[in-house]
Amino acid sequence: MHALPAITLDIVLLRSLLEVVDAGGFALAAQNLALTPSAVSGHIKRLEHSAGKQLLTRTTRSLELTAAGEVLYMYARNIVDLEREARARLSGAAVQGRLVLGASEDFAGTWLPQVLQTFQRWHPQASIELKVGITADLLRRQAHEQIDVIFGKQCSRTEGAGELLWAEPLVWAYAAGRAPDPGLPVPLALFPAPCVYREAALAALAQAGRAWRLAFDSGSMAGCVAAALAGFAVTPVARSQLRDGLRILGTEEGLPALPDARFYAFPRNNTPAVRALVDTVRGAGQRQQFHAR
Repeated sequence: MHALPAITLDIVLLRSLLEVVDAGGFALAAQNLALTPSAVSGHIKRLEHSAGKQLLTRTTRSLELTAAGEVLYMYARNIVDLEREARARLSGAAVQGRLVLGASEDFAGTWLPQVLQTFQRWHPQASIELKVGITADLLRRQAHEQIDVIFGKQCSRTEGAGELLWAEPLVWAYAAGRAPDPGLPVPLALFPAPCVYREAALAALAQAGRAWRLAFDSGSMAGCVAAALAGFAVTPVARSQLRDGLRILGTEEGLPALPDARFYAFPRNNTPAVRALVDTVRGAGQRQQFHAR
C-alpha cells in the first residue's frame, strides 16, 4: 500500500477560509477576523499549500471556490462548528433556560431547522419559544412582550438596534420552464402590507414603468411560493429561498432588478444565550445563501 500524503489542516486557516467565502471577499473577511487583508490572503495561501490544491479562483470582481475548495469548505464548517461546541461544553458555557424567539415566516421556514439543530447540539439544556410574524409587527410587540431576539428582514439599512447578519439579492421567482405573457401586466403573488418584499417589488416595477396586477394575495410566504411554482404568479423572494421547480426572471422577461434583502437580528438584550443564538443564525444564513449561489 502507498502512504497517503500528509496534510495538516490548521483550524485558524480553516476559519479564514470560511470567513472569506461567507463574506464574499478578503476585505470584509479581514474586518470580521480583526486581521489585515494581506494576513487573510496569507492564511489562504498556507491552506492551499497544506492541501496541495487551489481552493479559490479570484478575479478583480469575483471569488469562487474550486472543486477542491467546495469539499474543504464543507469539512471546515463541520470542524469549526465541532471545535466551538467542544469549547462550550468544556468551559461549562452551555446556555440554559428559555429563550423567546421572534422570526419572519421565511426565516422560520428556511433557516430555522438548521439553526435549531446546531443550537440544540451546542446547548442541550436550552428551550425556545417561537413567535412567527411580520418583522414590523414583531418589533412593535417586542417593546411590550418578552421577546428576547427577533430575526427579520429589510430591503434597506436600518438605524438603531438591528444587527446586520447578511445581505443577499432579492429575485423574481417563477415556475421553471415557463414564462409569464410579456404582453400582459405581470401577475404577482404578494404578502399583504406591510411587507418589505412587497414594497421593494412594487417600487421597482413603478420605477421601470412595468404594469402589474395582484393575482395572488396570501398571508403565507409558502402560499406565495406555491403560486409561483404553479406558474400562477411571479413572487419576490430572497435568492437563498429558491427551490427546485423555481427559476429567476430578469431583464429578458422585462422585469427590473430588485434591491438586496438584508437580514437582521434585533436583540432585546445581549445575554450569552442571545449572543449564542445570533451567532448560530448568522452562520446558518451565510452558509445557506452561499450555497444558493
